[in-house]
Amino acid sequence: MTDQGNELRTGTGSERNEDDPAPRIRLRDRDTELRSVEAAVDRLCREFAAGGTEIGELLAFSGRPGIGKTSLLHEVRRIASLREGATVLFARGGERQFKEPYHVLRQLLQPVLTQLEPDEFGQVMGTWEEVVGPAMGLKQPKAGARRLDPQGVRDGLDYVLTQLAPRRAPMVMIVDDLHWADAESLSWLAKFAVRSGELPVLLVFAFREDESDWPTETQDLRRGVLNLASRKHELSRLTLNSVTDMIRAELGDRAEDAFCYEFWNVVNGNPFEAVALLDQVRDQELEPVEENSRQLRELAVDATGMTLKSWLDRLGPATLRFAWACAMLGTDIRIDLVTRISTQSAEAARESIKQLRKQRVLTQSPNGNLEFVHPLIASSIYNTMPEATRLGMHGISAVEIENAGLGLLAASRHLVETHSGEGDDRIVKKLRRAAVEHQLIGAPEAAQRCLHRALNEPPADDIKAEVMYELGCSALLTDPVATVNQLKLALDPDEGPLRPELRVDATFRLSEVLAHSGELGQAALVCQKEAEQTPDPVRRQRLQAASFMWHAFRKSEEDGPGRSARLAELYENLTGREAADR
Repeated sequence: MTDQGNELRTGTGSERNEDDPAPRIRLRDRDTELRSVEAAVDRLCREFAAGGTEIGELLAFSGRPGIGKTSLLHEVRRIASLREGATVLFARGGERQFKEPYHVLRQLLQPVLTQLEPDEFGQVMGTWEEVVGPAMGLKQPKAGARRLDPQGVRDGLDYVLTQLAPRRAPMVMIVDDLHWADAESLSWLAKFAVRSGELPVLLVFAFREDESDWPTETQDLRRGVLNLASRKHELSRLTLNSVTDMIRAELGDRAEDAFCYEFWNVVNGNPFEAVALLDQVRDQELEPVEENSRQLRELAVDATGMTLKSWLDRLGPATLRFAWACAMLGTDIRIDLVTRISTQSAEAARESIKQLRKQRVLTQSPNGNLEFVHPLIASSIYNTMPEATRLGMHGISAVEIENAGLGLLAASRHLVETHSGEGDDRIVKKLRRAAVEHQLIGAPEAAQRCLHRALNEPPADDIKAEVMYELGCSALLTDPVATVNQLKLALDPDEGPLRPELRVDATFRLSEVLAHSGELGQAALVCQKEAEQTPDPVRRQRLQAASFMWHAFRKSEEDGPGRSARLAELYENLTGREAADR
């Protein structure tokens, strides 16, 4: 087969020049988009060379699945990497990883930050190293560190990029599959895109145009990012001439016009579907003549259906299991890790990889790991897994990821997907630890997912209230309604015992959320009632002080003089020497 034919068959471009970080891809019907990319990169590099600094902009590419967004971004990477002195950062959102905190930002920033010399690293990080370092996976949080406010992490990232961009300018930051970017990364990207024009940075994003493909939790953030784009391109379907050229490059000039026209109609000009159907035509040895064109629709169903049966027929059970393990990991698939998850020997894994590459399911990434040829294939493989198999493999993945030293943060997205209802104390313990670690990197939503899953396990009766307390604390002021509900449940004796020191803290936190929600009277009453049944004088005093504080903030109250008298009575017994007194 010719190099051109191989390129068309893989759909990603298998040829790789060692001097290029990304494969050279032959793109069809993308002249307008490529001119826009060339112009944006030219402007960035030219104006930076002339001393410009506030020269950034945002390019956005949208289109339906399989339309060629990833191939276009590969070409953007190639174009940018050929510019002298340019720094090219790349990341990809993952359907399986959109709930993994900072997944996209870690892909973007880890490579460039880890290459900095120690002195330069210190200058780039400044005073934010203990905040940004753990969030970006560059270091572990310090023992006993306080949980981070997500806004604090975003502020730290702003500082780091403000320092990094001029040192590595001109900089091109590319994010593929933005519709699957995790909320933590997307939240920062949305803010950074607003001020990217103040830096020598070109942002290039690609995403699916149909909002039904976007996770509902982050749709507003995505819209906000895309509204900032100075150049927006919606990728159109391939023309009849382009599809005809593809067919004849693969099957020869004997392909008749009528056959090519029906082929184009069937795939609706979609490059991914065109490549898949070409594979079917070739495998079936179908002559590309007009009388065979009526069979194309039936072949297209087989080509794009990708059902469990079709994958079994193509791959066999052992190779399919290896593919399922790859789908567990999503992007940047480590061969040693997926081998253990699939419970295959090293030799069997090599054979599976060989088969999956032959079938255009997997390809090798520049760093030597594996990746799916297309996200649609990854989704198809994952979705064909029987439920019991999927739940079991998530459990295996969590264990193997932790055993590989990647930590609970990486394992936790699999733990939350495992089968619940077993009452496994080890699972509950790990989920609670993972929740703590998520809060230490400023990812409270991920912590909440872990704690919700821990409650579904369920935890033992003697710690159930503690887990509810931790869940309420993880949300705090970001979700007042959820926080109030969880803390009230934690304080409910029917849900199980809560240690005295936690009861006091839970009560204070509940009053804090009520006060921030405008319920100052209720906040004071909650502390007052709990104080009346708290035997420990120090803890009781804390609640009494809180009750007085919330009363003081009220614009009106029923018994102002009485409150003043009670406050004076409390004050008489205080020395001021103890922290609780003060």
